[in-house]
Amino acid sequence: MLDFLPSPVKGVLSFVGYLINTICLTVPLILTALLKFVLPFKGVIVLLDKILIWLATLWISINGMNCDLFNRIDWQVKGLSRLKKKDWYLVISNHQSWVDILVLQKIFNRKIPMLKFFLKKELIWVPFLGLAWWALDFPFMKRYSKKFLAANPHLKGKDLESTRKACEKFKHTPVSVMNFVEGTRFTPEKHERQKSPFYRLLFPRAGGIAFVLGSMGEYLNNIINVAIAYPGGIPTFWDYISGKTKKIIVDVDVFPVGEQMIGDYFNNDGFKQQFCEWLNQTWQEKDKKLEEILLFESTDRSSA
Repeated sequence: MLDFLPSPVKGVLSFVGYLINTICLTVPLILTALLKFVLPFKGVIVLLDKILIWLATLWISINGMNCDLFNRIDWQVKGLSRLKKKDWYLVISNHQSWVDILVLQKIFNRKIPMLKFFLKKELIWVPFLGLAWWALDFPFMKRYSKKFLAANPHLKGKDLESTRKACEKFKHTPVSVMNFVEGTRFTPEKHERQKSPFYRLLFPRAGGIAFVLGSMGEYLNNIINVAIAYPGGIPTFWDYISGKTKKIIVDVDVFPVGEQMIGDYFNNDGFKQQFCEWLNQTWQEKDKKLEEILLFESTDRSSA
């Protein structure tokens, strides 16, 4: 509606909207989360979790309206019809920008249970959002390099223990566990450094989602495999809120969690090999899909 405004004006006004929304809803989020510590009873926790999810859903909805108010984005989203609000999901996606998170929240809001992301431990210090993520039981992960673990072997497995504890919390109410399988945002430099065999993706990391599936296999019903494409180029957060992002394409594929996806990834070499082969095949198909989408968009723009 206000797309006619100059980009810098749209960006500033939109950012103020995000900021006010975040501040206003973070306060009740934190107060509700503190009640969980004061009243640590299962029935009360389940009720308070529902209130927390309602507040977070409201925050996402207002952010979506903020986006629509200042930007005229051509959203092309495919594959949402099979989703249900009361199922447990594991959501996996390619990762290119912070904008990916806003995109995923917007398209899945009120269609599946609220997305819970695995976050780097350092992100808890992000103003307001860090406390909100903590209040919503987002798991904060401390990742250690192989070199660091070699020098400190007693810390081996600590990140998996954090994952296990997070999965226990996810069993109270339906949830969508979100994982950016590549573990980091795609850049040409990272792609070159990894010598990735994919055109538009980095290597997928299997351990995290294998552990989630192993810990929550009796709860997780389906996997949502998401491919996000930005035909105009990968946007920054500022590009997104200031109206420079004109088109976003999201392809959603849903398939059930099969028995072959659940096993002891860390102690069963046969299962580990099988799981990695499945994930690599999934990533090859996603890479091909992204290449076809962006090639079609490039050809379409050239002929226009």
